[in-house]
Amino acid sequence: MGTSPLGLSIRHPRKGALRFALAVSAALALGACGGMTETLQRGYVLPEGALEQIPVGSTQDQVLLVLGTPSTVATVSGEAFYYISQKAQRSAAFMPHQIVDQRVVAVYFDKDRRVVKLANYGIKDGKIFDFYSKTTPAGGQELNYLRGIFKGMMLRL
Repeated sequence: MGTSPLGLSIRHPRKGALRFALAVSAALALGACGGMTETLQRGYVLPEGALEQIPVGSTQDQVLLVLGTPSTVATVSGEAFYYISQKAQRSAAFMPHQIVDQRVVAVYFDKDRRVVKLANYGIKDGKIFDFYSKTTPAGGQELNYLRGIFKGMMLRL
């Protein structure tokens, strides 16, 4: 506000318009934050149709050509390649990431280094589930190893 030569207060119409424009801009900026979701992909990204290119009986070299270098290799009653990934999302830059999907693609080999089994493990209903064969793995050393991988993945984020 300003004053006239007679000492009366004068309102500047531009200041009101400027305040209104700033308020609308701030509301739009805050509203845009809620509609934007950031996705973070960590680890291996399984190409579409890749598992179908690896039939049982494929060689270890064929697996490496199709899937690439594994995240880790383990020897649990035969050799296995593990390809590990995790997807997390957050709705705003200042919010923490929430894990929405975790996967472990496992390729199991026999002593001749030929594929005997494929698995695409994830969490379903709080349990480790094979999305490839649509089964829950039985107990044993393999399940304990998978639990360790998933537990380690949860702690990283």
